[in-house]
Amino acid sequence: MAWFTKQKYNIKKGAQSGMQEGLWHKCPMCSAIIYNKEWEENLRVCANCGYHDKLNAFQRIQTIVDAGTFVETDNDIVSVDPLNFNDGKSRYDTKVKSAMEKTHLKEAVVTGHGLLNGLPVQLAVMDFSFLGGSMGSVVGEKITLAIEAADRHKRSLIICTASGGARMHEGILSLMQMAKTSAALKRFSDNGGLYIALLTNPTTGGVTASFAMLGDFILAEPDALIGFAGPRVIEQTIKQKLPPNFQTSSFLLEHGFVDIIVERKNIKKTIYELIKYTH
Repeated sequence: MAWFTKQKYNIKKGAQSGMQEGLWHKCPMCSAIIYNKEWEENLRVCANCGYHDKLNAFQRIQTIVDAGTFVETDNDIVSVDPLNFNDGKSRYDTKVKSAMEKTHLKEAVVTGHGLLNGLPVQLAVMDFSFLGGSMGSVVGEKITLAIEAADRHKRSLIICTASGGARMHEGILSLMQMAKTSAALKRFSDNGGLYIALLTNPTTGGVTASFAMLGDFILAEPDALIGFAGPRVIEQTIKQKLPPNFQTSSFLLEHGFVDIIVERKNIKKTIYELIKYTH
């Protein structure tokens, strides 16, 4: 039984532009003052220090697929409240509704298909602005449906992660999505499918422990935080100080958990070359 429902919501397609009011943007990392137009044209990457700021799902999609080719799928699936979760401040269904209104999304992942330099691809792109990109039953369902669509239509699969992990409001129903998505990827792989994972900042918790790390190729953006538990939790558990840059994409690259770190401006070209190389 699926703990979600299909429902129509009168919500504007797309997500917030992220453009700050005024003419200038202050880099969150180096505090450089950048002309807003230049900031957006540079894909929200600081020309001074190279900091990669977050993109929402539709901004990310625009950097990967050819203009005008993306077709969104399964956007009528929305979360319900199977546990009647209430943390004492607000109910889960209230949090979901608030996230919908804030982001103009229906869930923390957008799925669909399009063309990448003319090549057909299937996409699942997570959005951290929707409840921290947390993975509940709908996120797991939509990603699984995207995997199955890629298998059915013989498209290369690209999943872009940005998540704080499993969604506690759904309890075990959220944790079940780790096995569900992993099993779908195993079937996809057995049928010869190509899966490229793109890890962005942050990719943590149950998402890291499942589909994020199962790519045939695992790409990451510079300085992305990637891990399961947070550094502070680990230090408190093992009673040791962690190495510098622990859980950054460069640290994972050095230790063999990531195949390549790719600057945002080169992601489309890199994915295209990987697809062409394997076909």
